[in-house]
Amino acid sequence: MQTGSPERPPVRRRWRKSLRRGLRRVIRGRFATSVLGAIIYLGLRFVHATQRKAAGSSDWRGDLTRTHPAIVALWHGQHLLAPFFRPVELPYVALLSRSSDAELNANVVERFGIDTVRGSGGRAGADGSQKGGARALIALRRRLADRIGVCMIADVPKGTPREAGQGIVMLARISGRPVLPSAAVTSRRYVVKSSWDRTALPLPFGRIAVVVGEPIHVPADADEAVMEAKRHEITRAIEAANVVAERLARGAA
Repeated sequence: MQTGSPERPPVRRRWRKSLRRGLRRVIRGRFATSVLGAIIYLGLRFVHATQRKAAGSSDWRGDLTRTHPAIVALWHGQHLLAPFFRPVELPYVALLSRSSDAELNANVVERFGIDTVRGSGGRAGADGSQKGGARALIALRRRLADRIGVCMIADVPKGTPREAGQGIVMLARISGRPVLPSAAVTSRRYVVKSSWDRTALPLPFGRIAVVVGEPIHVPADADEAVMEAKRHEITRAIEAANVVAERLARGAA
């Protein structure tokens, strides 16, 4: 039986761990975030500039103008080109998570002239409040009351992909504003299969389809059963918009 203190990790292993921690701090630093944000922003502008509009796409400008201010709902992993599909004369705010990784997302989004609110898009209950979900919903309701549209990812990080959370339903109920199920899909894209939401990275020189569905309203007096029914309705509507957008991006009628 061996005695004495436990064996210390090899020097090389400890050095690698220290290096990884240092790199994470650098990458998440303000300067690096700004530089990476600028690179991503310029890259997205280049990708968008090389896209051809797919026949059959929605009149997104007319749809968003008629319903403004509305809650534009998208899926995670299919939102990278969404900032291009809004009337620039209409103000918008985007809901982003409070994680440290979301700092980069906020940097990119704000370069498009879109304000951000940090919080959770899940249920604004006991655990949702801890993530800032309740505060975020209150902030978004105020923005909608000030006639500022909201862009919101409907499915919740680490939840079930392509299933709307309760947060977007609650926001529609307390604000009285409609949810617009939407999708923007490119014919040339790289799908990150290892990501929980199968993020689709748009590639240049493709065809892009934008689809906006019919507005979905949530009654102010909706009870729990109605809220759940509306959550399913929003889920089906966003996925239906996504399916149509994928078909149009392929060039199908």
